[in-house]
Amino acid sequence: MASAVIRSRVSLEDLEEIWQFIARDSEFYADKWLRFPDSRINDLAAHNELGRPRPELSAGLRSFPVKDYVIFYRPMAKAGLHLVRVLHSSRDIRPELFE
Repeated sequence: MASAVIRSRVSLEDLEEIWQFIARDSEFYADKWLRFPDSRINDLAAHNELGRPRPELSAGLRSFPVKDYVIFYRPMAKAGLHLVRVLHSSRDIRPELFE
């Protein structure tokens, strides 16, 4: 049985922006890129304590790097996660991004 993944509206917007950016050069590679974080998100949902705790950004928040991006999520009680954001690792990451 797959672990639950709940995606916030903002995380879906983040993924769409990433896809749009990569698709400027190649829709093929944009589609291919999206499959990689999706597989990592599913892995994290099954083992939701793997990421680094990020209490300085928001209560209960964890992060996990995926290539040049960082997945931000909150673990759910038993298994699964609530995907909060997917941001480029070079971005200035501040608490306001998680309100």
